[in-house]
Amino acid sequence: MRMVDVILRKRNGSELTSEEIDYFIEGYTNGSIPDYQASALMMAIYFKGMTEKETARLTKAMAESGETIDLSGIEGHIVDKHSTGGVGDKITFITGPLVASAGVPVAKMSGRGLGHTGGTLDKLESVSGFHIEMSKEEFIENVNKNKLSVAGQTGNLAPADKKLYALRDVTATVDSIPLIAGSIMSKKLASGADSIVLDVKTGTGAFMKTLEESRNLAEEMVNIGKNLGRNTIAVISDMNQPLGYEVGNANEIREAVEVLQGKRIADLRDLGLELASHMTVLAGIYSSYEEAYRGLEKNLDNGKAFEAFRTFIGAQGGDTAMIDDLSKLPSAPNHIEVTADTDGFVAEIDAESIGVAAMYLGAGRATKDDKINHAVGITLNKKIGDSVKAGEPLAILHSEQSEPNDSIKKVKEAYRVSSEQAPKKQLIYEVIK
Repeated sequence: MRMVDVILRKRNGSELTSEEIDYFIEGYTNGSIPDYQASALMMAIYFKGMTEKETARLTKAMAESGETIDLSGIEGHIVDKHSTGGVGDKITFITGPLVASAGVPVAKMSGRGLGHTGGTLDKLESVSGFHIEMSKEEFIENVNKNKLSVAGQTGNLAPADKKLYALRDVTATVDSIPLIAGSIMSKKLASGADSIVLDVKTGTGAFMKTLEESRNLAEEMVNIGKNLGRNTIAVISDMNQPLGYEVGNANEIREAVEVLQGKRIADLRDLGLELASHMTVLAGIYSSYEEAYRGLEKNLDNGKAFEAFRTFIGAQGGDTAMIDDLSKLPSAPNHIEVTADTDGFVAEIDAESIGVAAMYLGAGRATKDDKINHAVGITLNKKIGDSVKAGEPLAILHSEQSEPNDSIKKVKEAYRVSSEQAPKKQLIYEVIK
């Protein structure tokens, strides 16, 4: 088999066989197929697309290109949750404890953030002592004992995807639905969960800016899961403004804990319950979404979900005193108000600009070698639809600097105030099964 023939067939719009896809993934992973031929195939896929079967074959090959996680030592039906990313997205810290409180094992492999704010691991490390490095045996023991554990991804998980993503990033082939779907799902499949719930974001702060793009991606990933024997559900949720009111690392942990302690922050509570309900139904704990929602809402209100989170933090070395007293979490020395210029109503908040403002403060990474500052971040005082008066704070910057002008400018740019009141944003758009 020759790589040039594989490229030619895809360039001409033919469906690649399992053998051809396996040949490509194996060869590119081991270095026998050069970047220039892989680039040519990626561009051919970008223009010609892939069939449902091809995308599933590609995903399977990428998942099997390196280490796969054997979670057979975990008791029960393991359900994983993945978000396509957004600003202020601390939902894992709500869904994980909710699902664990229902007795469903949550064994999560997470990464670090590159961009607006830290990833799941960076945020958890806001809690002093919390560690994500552990042996496989310790990880499985934690899940069996506490129903919830989060560890760092192994370096050899889906290495073909890592190589291909780096290549796509410099060859203008990132935004191809089959390639995006395959990239996400290959890591989920390699991580060993029995079922998968996907939180696919749509809007200004999401990778997919329109509902149509988000729906196409969600459908593609659900089809991959079905074709490869994993029950998969996708929830399309709004990212036209940040989730909740806090953006940053310690800030987001603090807000998630407040929700687990009963504070009613509508979008966080509702999305957390939505995703957790689908996860527990897939695990067979509840027979219907409605039953699951009622049961999990009860666990949120009676403190069981909070106790699951507290236990999880302590089991991985975290200082639970920081969870009991949130004022002990890292806090920046300067708190700068960004105020409105006119009276009116908040009509738009560009979530991506808020994320960039947080990154300028040090909450995220512009490059993979940048160091995260857990203490800095942004508190939103106003969300879409809220009334505001000139001089009233739209947001508060938590900063190491006394005059973080770049961040102030970005937050100013993010908010649009109008004389007309905008309707509240819809949170959940669709559920795709």
